[in-house]
Parts: sequence; structure tokens; C-alpha cells
Amino acid sequence: MQLYFNLYNCVTHEVAVGETIADARLALASAESLPQSAGLPLLSYAGELLADELHLEALPEGVTLTGSLPLLGGKVHGSLARAGKVRGQTPKVEKQEKKKARTGRAKRRIQYNRRFVNVVVTGPGRRRGPNAQEKA
Repeated sequence: MQLYFNLYNCVTHEVAVGETIADARLALASAESLPQSAGLPLLSYAGELLADELHLEALPEGVTLTGSLPLLGGKVHGSLARAGKVRGQTPKVEKQEKKKARTGRAKRRIQYNRRFVNVVVTGPGRRRGPNAQEKA
């Protein structure tokens, strides 16, 4: 029976009687000339990782097994133990009472006066927004 492995190159493998996935992993590592430090490739079929004890005769003939090398783990930035630290140590400030905002015609009147009537003529340069701080 023949199987195909796909890791870096497509490799053909002749299956012996009683051969398991563990044996196939060793064969793929030697066929691809993988260094010992890379570890043995993991084999998957139809999106599922195959267990080392599984016999290759259980798979259909001519199937392609996909190999993948385990990735080296790394640190995640920051510790989850300190998550929410700044918000937790910030003192709670109660909302202040504000006077009721004008609506409708009165609001539009204030907006018109602010934008067009009380305009401060500024010199050349970039226009500044209504919330910009004055430079001293």
C-alpha cells in the first residue's frame, strides 16, 4: 500500500504490515532530512491529528497525510495577573450635576452665534477647532 506525505515536498511512502503513525513520522523526518532539534512532524488527515498508535492500514490507500512541525512557544506580552491594574487603582469620581442643555431652536441659536457672529479673526495658518486651547 502507498501513502503520500506532504511537509516541504511530496514524499511517497510504501507501508509495511503493522506500521503505525509513529513509524511514519520517523520515516517522514528522515525523508525530509529534518534536524533533530526540529522534532518529529505531526501528521494529520482530513484536518484531524493522527494518534501515534493508529495503524496505517486503517487509512484508505493513496491518501495524502499532511505533516506539520510543532512551533516553539514564546512569551505573551504582559502578565494576565496585572490586567485591569490601572483602572482598579484609579479613584472613583462621582458625576457632577450639570445644568440642562438647551434643545431645538435655542441650541441652534447658540450654535449660530458661536460659529458666525462672535468669530475671532485669526491670522493665516491652520484653522483651529472650537475646543482648541489658546497658545500663550
